Amino acid sequence: MNLHLQQLQHQTRRQFLRRAGQFSLGAIALEALGSTRLADSPGAALNPLAVRPPHFAPKVKRVIYLHMSGGPPHLDLFDYKPELVKRDGQDAPDDFIKGKKFAFTTGTPKLMGTPRKFSQYGQNGIWMSDAVPNFHGLADELCLIKSMFTEQFNHTPAELLLFTGSPRGGRPSLGSWVTYGLGSENQNLPGFVVLISSGTQPSAGQSAWGTGFLPSVFQGVQCRSKGDPVLYVSDPPGMNRAMRRQTLDALRALNELQAAELGHPETATRIAQYELAFRMQASVPEVMDIAREPAAVLEAYGAKPGEASFANNCLLGRRLLEQGVRFVQLFDWGWDFHGTTPREDIRDGLTQKMARTDKPVAALIRDLKERGLLDDTLVVWGGEFGRTPFREGRTAASDVLGRDHFPDAFSLFLAGGGVKRGISYGATDELGFGVVENKVHVHDLQATIMHLLGFDHTRLSFRFQGRDFRLTDVHGEVVRDILA
Repeated sequence: MNLHLQQLQHQTRRQFLRRAGQFSLGAIALEALGSTRLADSPGAALNPLAVRPPHFAPKVKRVIYLHMSGGPPHLDLFDYKPELVKRDGQDAPDDFIKGKKFAFTTGTPKLMGTPRKFSQYGQNGIWMSDAVPNFHGLADELCLIKSMFTEQFNHTPAELLLFTGSPRGGRPSLGSWVTYGLGSENQNLPGFVVLISSGTQPSAGQSAWGTGFLPSVFQGVQCRSKGDPVLYVSDPPGMNRAMRRQTLDALRALNELQAAELGHPETATRIAQYELAFRMQASVPEVMDIAREPAAVLEAYGAKPGEASFANNCLLGRRLLEQGVRFVQLFDWGWDFHGTTPREDIRDGLTQKMARTDKPVAALIRDLKERGLLDDTLVVWGGEFGRTPFREGRTAASDVLGRDHFPDAFSLFLAGGGVKRGISYGATDELGFGVVENKVHVHDLQATIMHLLGFDHTRLSFRFQGRDFRLTDVHGEVVRDILA
C-alpha cells in the first residue's frame, strides 16, 4: 500500500470537487453511493428521507413486523399433527433424523405430540390451538403460512438471515431497505422505528435493524414505551429549544463545509439526523403518549400507560403507522421453548406467554381494520424458525415439556393489504419434520414483502465494494399464490 499515492489521489478528488462548479456536489455524493434509488427524488441529496416512488404501484404503504424472538412452537399453535399425537413417546423415525444436526439434541429423540387442544376456525377451517384464543376470531383475516423454512438452527444467524438476508453480520436490515427505497412520509418522525419488550434485545442485536453498508440515516430508531421515548432526545439541563437550534445551525454550517470539501454521503446523513432529532423533540412525545387513547382502546390492547410491555408496543405501533412511519418492528423475547424451566413449558408456559401477546396482536389487527388502515398495511407475525416434533434432548427426562430449535419447518402469518385472507398455505408431513407442499424460504418471504411495497426485489440494490447487493442476495421468489 502506497500511502503517499493514496494521499495524492484524495487531493486530486478534492481538487476536482472544487473545480467542478457546474456539477451538483449532492449528485456526485449520490453517485458515490452507487444508487439509482436516491436519485429518483430531486430533494434526496438534501434530505435522504425524502419520499421516493417504488418500482410499481404498491399494495401496501407500511409494514408492522411482530417478531417473536426465540422461535414459537408452531406445532402447539397452528400446525396440527394428529399422527404425531398418536405416536407420542415413540422413537423418532431414523429416516427423518438421519444425518441432521440439532442445537441441543443427539441420539434418537422421542416424538412429542402436542398437549394442546386444536379446533378449526373461520370459513375455511384454519387449525389453531387453545393457546391462541384471541386469534380464533381473526381466522378470516389471516394468511397463515405453514411451510416456512430456513437453513439456520441457532438464533443469531437465523434472525440475521430473516432480517438482513445473510446469516452473517454487516448487511442492511429489511426495514432499512424499505426506508432506503421509499423514504419517509412524516419528516418529523423516523421512517423506521423499533420497539422491544420482555426486557431483552433479540439474539441478532441491533443488526436486526441496522443499516450495514447503507447510509446510517436509514437505520431503525429504537423507541421505548416507558421513560423518554428516545434516549438523549430531550434537552439536557440548562439547554432550551432556542439554544439547541443555534447549536444545530452551527453544526450544520460546519458539516456543510465538510460536505463541500469531501463530498462524503455520511456528512449529508449526519445533517439529516441532527435535523430529524430536533423535529422529533416536538413530535415523538405526542405520538408515543398512549394515555391519549380512549379507555376502551387501552382495554382492548391490555395496554397500561407508563409501563413497558408488548401490549403498549402494539398500540404504539398503530399510532406510529397512523403518523406515516413506513416500517415498525416489534421484538418480543421469550419464545425459546426448550423446557429447561416451567416458563418454557409448552403447556402452562406457552399459555402464559400467549396471554400477554395474542390479545394485543388481535386488537392491533382489528384496530387497523376499524380505522381503514388494514387494507394498505401489512402485518407480519412469526419467529426465526420453528420447534422440533420431538422432545428437546436435555429435558427429555424432565416433567417440563419442551422442543429444540427446528429450521426445516415453521409457521408464520400475514394479515392486511395485498394478501389473501382466511387461508392456510403450505403443509408439512404427517409428523411435522419437513415441508411437503408449497415451500416458502425466508428469502421468498422477503421478496414477497418487498413486492407488496411496490419493489422488484432484484432491482432494489446498493453497490458496495464493487458489487451490487440486495436484501435477498441471489435468491428469493415472490409467493404469488398468497397474493390477493
